[in-house]
Amino acid sequence: MNRKKRIKILILNLGIAAANIITFSPVLLGLELAGSGALETALGSTIIFLSGAGLIYGNYKLFVLEKVIPPNKNSTVEDYIEALNMHRGLKTFEVTVDLLLDQIERLQKKNKTIRNIILQIFSASEISYRKFDAVIAEVEKIFFMNSRSILNKMNAFDEDDYNFIRKKYEAWAFSQQFMEEKFKVYDEYIVFVKAATEDNEQILLKLDKLLLEISGLNSIESGQLEQMAGMVEIDNLIKQAKYYKN
Repeated sequence: MNRKKRIKILILNLGIAAANIITFSPVLLGLELAGSGALETALGSTIIFLSGAGLIYGNYKLFVLEKVIPPNKNSTVEDYIEALNMHRGLKTFEVTVDLLLDQIERLQKKNKTIRNIILQIFSASEISYRKFDAVIAEVEKIFFMNSRSILNKMNAFDEDDYNFIRKKYEAWAFSQQFMEEKFKVYDEYIVFVKAATEDNEQILLKLDKLLLEISGLNSIESGQLEQMAGMVEIDNLIKQAKYYKN
Protein backbone atom coordinates (compact mmCIF):
# COMPACT_ATOMS: atom_id res chain seq x y z
CA MET A 1 0.00 0.00 0.00
CA ASN A 2 1.47 3.38 -0.96
CA ARG A 3 2.05 6.24 1.46
CA LYS A 4 -0.79 8.44 0.17
CA LYS A 5 -3.27 5.59 0.59
CA ARG A 6 -2.13 4.94 4.18
CA ILE A 7 -2.50 8.64 5.02
CA LYS A 8 -6.03 8.71 3.58
CA ILE A 9 -7.05 5.65 5.64
CA LEU A 10 -5.54 7.18 8.79
CA ILE A 11 -7.30 10.52 8.22
CA LEU A 12 -10.63 8.76 7.59
CA ASN A 13 -10.47 6.69 10.79
CA LEU A 14 -9.18 9.52 12.97
CA GLY A 15 -11.82 11.87 11.54
CA ILE A 16 -14.68 9.49 12.34
CA ALA A 17 -13.29 8.82 15.82
CA ALA A 18 -12.88 12.54 16.51
CA ALA A 19 -16.43 13.28 15.33
CA ASN A 20 -17.82 10.69 17.74
CA ILE A 21 -15.73 11.97 20.64
CA ILE A 22 -16.94 15.53 20.05
CA THR A 23 -20.55 14.38 19.72
CA PHE A 24 -20.76 12.11 22.78
CA SER A 25 -18.18 13.68 25.12
CA PRO A 26 -19.90 15.12 28.26
CA VAL A 27 -17.57 18.14 28.18
CA LEU A 28 -18.35 18.92 24.53
CA LEU A 29 -21.73 18.29 22.85
CA GLY A 30 -22.66 15.64 25.39
CA LEU A 31 -25.19 13.81 23.23
CA GLU A 32 -26.43 10.57 24.84
CA LEU A 33 -27.79 7.46 23.17
CA ALA A 34 -30.29 7.07 26.00
CA GLY A 35 -31.02 10.79 26.07
CA SER A 36 -33.71 12.70 27.81
CA GLY A 37 -35.96 12.61 24.78
CA ALA A 38 -36.86 10.52 21.74
CA LEU A 39 -35.27 13.07 19.37
CA GLU A 40 -31.91 12.96 21.16
CA THR A 41 -31.94 9.15 21.21
CA ALA A 42 -32.81 8.98 17.50
CA LEU A 43 -30.10 11.51 16.66
CA GLY A 44 -27.50 9.61 18.66
CA SER A 45 -28.43 6.31 17.01
CA THR A 46 -28.28 7.90 13.56
CA ILE A 47 -24.80 9.30 14.19
CA ILE A 48 -23.57 5.89 15.40
CA PHE A 49 -25.04 4.20 12.31
CA LEU A 50 -23.54 6.75 9.89
CA SER A 51 -20.16 6.52 11.61
CA GLY A 52 -20.14 2.74 11.32
CA ALA A 53 -21.25 2.83 7.69
CA GLY A 54 -18.66 5.49 6.85
CA LEU A 55 -15.94 3.49 8.59
CA ILE A 56 -16.74 0.25 6.77
CA TYR A 57 -17.39 1.73 3.34
CA GLY A 58 -14.50 4.21 3.48
CA ASN A 59 -11.95 1.57 4.47
CA TYR A 60 -13.36 -0.80 1.85
CA LYS A 61 -12.99 1.79 -0.89
CA LEU A 62 -9.49 2.78 0.16
CA PHE A 63 -8.09 -0.60 1.16
CA VAL A 64 -9.96 -3.48 -0.46
CA LEU A 65 -10.46 -1.72 -3.82
CA GLU A 66 -6.93 -0.29 -3.90
CA LYS A 67 -5.75 -2.82 -6.45
CA VAL A 68 -7.37 -2.30 -9.83
CA ILE A 69 -8.21 -5.63 -11.43
CA PRO A 70 -7.43 -5.42 -15.16
CA PRO A 71 -10.30 -6.35 -17.48
CA ASN A 72 -10.11 -9.82 -19.01
CA LYS A 73 -11.27 -11.22 -22.34
CA ASN A 74 -14.85 -11.52 -21.06
CA SER A 75 -15.04 -7.99 -19.65
CA THR A 76 -17.74 -5.57 -20.76
CA VAL A 77 -17.30 -2.02 -21.99
CA GLU A 78 -18.45 -0.85 -18.55
CA ASP A 79 -15.62 -2.87 -16.96
CA TYR A 80 -13.06 -0.99 -19.03
CA ILE A 81 -14.62 2.36 -18.21
CA GLU A 82 -14.61 1.52 -14.49
CA ALA A 83 -10.98 0.35 -14.61
CA LEU A 84 -9.91 3.55 -16.40
CA ASN A 85 -11.78 5.75 -13.93
CA MET A 86 -9.92 4.02 -11.10
CA HIS A 87 -6.64 5.09 -12.71
CA ARG A 88 -7.52 8.80 -12.63
CA GLY A 89 -5.26 9.16 -9.59
CA LEU A 90 -2.18 8.53 -11.74
CA LYS A 91 -1.03 12.03 -12.65
CA THR A 92 1.46 10.62 -15.17
CA PHE A 93 -1.38 9.15 -17.25
CA GLU A 94 -4.17 11.60 -16.39
CA VAL A 95 -4.47 12.96 -19.94
CA THR A 96 -4.20 9.45 -21.41
CA VAL A 97 -7.02 8.11 -19.22
CA ASP A 98 -9.33 10.91 -20.41
CA LEU A 99 -8.36 10.18 -24.01
CA LEU A 100 -8.99 6.44 -23.64
CA LEU A 101 -12.44 7.06 -22.17
CA ASP A 102 -13.18 9.36 -25.11
CA GLN A 103 -11.90 6.71 -27.54
CA ILE A 104 -14.29 4.11 -26.11
CA GLU A 105 -17.21 6.50 -26.53
CA ARG A 106 -16.22 7.30 -30.13
CA LEU A 107 -15.71 3.62 -30.96
CA GLN A 108 -19.21 2.73 -29.80
CA LYS A 109 -20.72 5.67 -31.70
CA LYS A 110 -18.91 4.87 -34.97
CA ASN A 111 -19.72 1.16 -34.86
CA LYS A 112 -23.38 1.85 -34.15
CA THR A 113 -23.53 4.26 -37.11
CA ILE A 114 -21.77 1.79 -39.42
CA ARG A 115 -24.14 -1.03 -38.46
CA ASN A 116 -27.17 1.21 -38.98
CA ILE A 117 -26.00 2.16 -42.48
CA ILE A 118 -25.33 -1.46 -43.45
CA LEU A 119 -28.78 -2.41 -42.18
CA GLN A 120 -30.20 -0.02 -44.79
CA ILE A 121 -28.52 -2.11 -47.49
CA PHE A 122 -28.77 -5.64 -46.05
CA SER A 123 -31.24 -7.18 -43.62
CA ALA A 124 -29.88 -8.51 -40.35
CA SER A 125 -30.59 -12.06 -41.48
CA GLU A 126 -28.47 -11.86 -44.65
CA ILE A 127 -25.07 -13.51 -44.75
CA SER A 128 -23.43 -10.29 -45.99
CA TYR A 129 -24.62 -8.36 -42.93
CA ARG A 130 -23.56 -11.14 -40.56
CA LYS A 131 -20.10 -11.21 -42.13
CA PHE A 132 -19.81 -7.44 -41.84
CA ASP A 133 -21.03 -7.47 -38.26
CA ALA A 134 -18.44 -10.13 -37.40
CA VAL A 135 -15.68 -7.93 -38.84
CA ILE A 136 -16.78 -4.93 -36.76
CA ALA A 137 -16.94 -7.15 -33.66
CA GLU A 138 -13.38 -8.29 -34.37
CA VAL A 139 -12.22 -4.66 -34.63
CA GLU A 140 -13.84 -3.96 -31.25
CA LYS A 141 -12.01 -6.97 -29.81
CA ILE A 142 -8.66 -5.66 -31.09
CA PHE A 143 -9.39 -2.20 -29.70
CA PHE A 144 -10.15 -3.53 -26.22
CA MET A 145 -7.26 -6.01 -26.36
CA ASN A 146 -5.02 -3.01 -26.93
CA SER A 147 -6.75 -1.09 -24.14
CA ARG A 148 -6.22 -4.03 -21.79
CA SER A 149 -2.47 -3.90 -22.52
CA ILE A 150 -2.50 -0.20 -21.63
CA LEU A 151 -4.31 -0.89 -18.35
CA ASN A 152 -1.83 -3.64 -17.49
CA LYS A 153 1.03 -1.18 -17.95
CA MET A 154 -0.74 1.42 -15.81
CA ASN A 155 -1.29 -1.21 -13.12
CA ALA A 156 2.40 -2.09 -13.10
CA PHE A 157 3.53 1.55 -13.07
CA ASP A 158 4.58 2.65 -9.56
CA GLU A 159 3.92 6.38 -9.58
CA ASP A 160 5.03 6.85 -5.97
CA ASP A 161 8.44 5.39 -6.78
CA TYR A 162 8.56 7.39 -10.01
CA ASN A 163 7.92 10.65 -8.14
CA PHE A 164 10.40 9.64 -5.42
CA ILE A 165 13.13 9.09 -8.02
CA ARG A 166 12.34 12.41 -9.69
CA LYS A 167 12.79 14.22 -6.38
CA LYS A 168 16.05 12.39 -5.68
CA TYR A 169 17.24 13.26 -9.17
CA GLU A 170 16.66 16.94 -8.47
CA ALA A 171 18.60 16.57 -5.20
CA TRP A 172 21.42 14.60 -6.88
CA ALA A 173 20.98 11.83 -4.29
CA PHE A 174 22.09 9.00 -6.62
CA SER A 175 24.68 8.55 -9.34
CA GLN A 176 23.89 9.76 -12.85
CA GLN A 177 24.20 6.22 -14.26
CA PHE A 178 21.71 4.81 -11.76
CA MET A 179 19.23 7.61 -12.40
CA GLU A 180 19.44 7.13 -16.17
CA GLU A 181 18.73 3.38 -15.83
CA LYS A 182 15.83 4.06 -13.47
CA PHE A 183 14.27 6.66 -15.74
CA LYS A 184 14.77 4.38 -18.75
CA VAL A 185 12.50 1.79 -17.13
CA TYR A 186 9.75 4.31 -16.42
CA ASP A 187 10.13 5.91 -19.84
CA GLU A 188 9.38 2.52 -21.40
CA TYR A 189 6.06 2.43 -19.54
CA ILE A 190 5.18 5.95 -20.68
CA VAL A 191 6.26 5.39 -24.29
CA PHE A 192 4.30 2.12 -24.49
CA VAL A 193 1.11 3.71 -23.17
CA LYS A 194 1.38 6.65 -25.58
CA ALA A 195 2.08 4.37 -28.56
CA ALA A 196 -0.76 1.98 -27.70
CA THR A 197 -3.16 4.91 -27.28
CA GLU A 198 -2.17 6.13 -30.73
CA ASP A 199 -2.80 2.61 -32.08
CA ASN A 200 -6.37 2.96 -30.82
CA GLU A 201 -6.65 6.22 -32.74
CA GLN A 202 -5.44 4.40 -35.86
CA ILE A 203 -8.26 1.87 -35.38
CA LEU A 204 -10.78 4.71 -35.10
CA LEU A 205 -9.31 6.29 -38.24
CA LYS A 206 -9.83 3.07 -40.19
CA LEU A 207 -13.45 3.02 -39.04
CA ASP A 208 -13.82 6.66 -40.15
CA LYS A 209 -12.56 5.73 -43.62
CA LEU A 210 -14.96 2.81 -43.82
CA LEU A 211 -17.83 4.99 -42.61
CA LEU A 212 -17.03 7.59 -45.28
CA GLU A 213 -16.98 4.89 -47.94
CA ILE A 214 -20.26 3.19 -47.05
CA SER A 215 -22.22 6.36 -46.21
CA GLY A 216 -22.65 7.17 -49.92
CA LEU A 217 -23.88 3.72 -50.91
CA ASN A 218 -27.46 2.91 -51.80
CA SER A 219 -26.78 -0.70 -52.66
CA ILE A 220 -23.88 -3.11 -52.89
CA GLU A 221 -23.42 -6.64 -54.12
CA SER A 222 -22.41 -9.26 -51.59
CA GLY A 223 -18.97 -9.84 -53.06
CA GLN A 224 -18.16 -6.14 -53.36
CA LEU A 225 -18.21 -5.59 -49.61
CA GLU A 226 -14.91 -7.40 -49.07
CA GLN A 227 -13.29 -5.44 -51.91
CA MET A 228 -14.01 -1.99 -50.49
CA ALA A 229 -10.82 -0.10 -49.55
CA GLY A 230 -12.02 0.47 -45.99
CA MET A 231 -12.80 -3.21 -45.52
CA VAL A 232 -9.42 -4.21 -46.95
CA GLU A 233 -7.65 -1.96 -44.41
CA ILE A 234 -9.66 -3.40 -41.54
CA ASP A 235 -9.10 -6.95 -42.79
CA ASN A 236 -5.34 -6.30 -42.79
CA LEU A 237 -5.61 -4.93 -39.25
CA ILE A 238 -7.36 -8.12 -38.10
CA LYS A 239 -4.75 -10.32 -39.77
CA GLN A 240 -1.91 -8.37 -38.14
CA ALA A 241 -3.59 -8.60 -34.72
CA LYS A 242 -4.03 -12.37 -35.05
CA TYR A 243 -0.37 -12.72 -36.04
CA TYR A 244 0.63 -10.62 -33.03
CA LYS A 245 -1.45 -12.75 -30.66
CA ASN A 246 0.10 -15.94 -32.02
